[in-house]
Amino acid sequence: MSEEKKYTEQECHKRFAIQLNNLVWGLLQKETRTAEDNDKMIHAAHASHYHWTIVGEPVNFQRGEWLISHVYAVLNRPEPALYHAKKCRELTEEHKFVDFDLAFAYEAMARAYASAGNASEAKKYIQLAQEAGEKIKQEEDKKIFMSDFAAEPWYGVK
Repeated sequence: MSEEKKYTEQECHKRFAIQLNNLVWGLLQKETRTAEDNDKMIHAAHASHYHWTIVGEPVNFQRGEWLISHVYAVLNRPEPALYHAKKCRELTEEHKFVDFDLAFAYEAMARAYASAGNASEAKKYIQLAQEAGEKIKQEEDKKIFMSDFAAEPWYGVK
């Protein structure tokens, strides 16, 4: 009989944060989602962020806000998408994040405004996201950003 591994409370929070984040990405990448999938995706994004607030660093909080905003934007829920995009942008400014995280903060604002039907603000942030994305130094990070940036939905704005 194998002995069960025991985790500290901090280790549990980190494991849950990562697992829930991965669950959200799995749901985002599904060709078709059910209403239940969409609800699960919203709850998992919020739960992942919660666990990161216990054990993470400011970059984890910023990325958590981005993920929540992204989920709401994809689901065409503009009010919470914009709320969390603004939180993401505020954390980006407060902690002077650059490169990958700056590009994603702009992308969050752009996509949230696009879901809200505010084309002028969406286009402003699309331009900022594009410029920031082109400046990402690590090739793999740039590929990740550009792939997500190219993905729908953009609600006819991009």
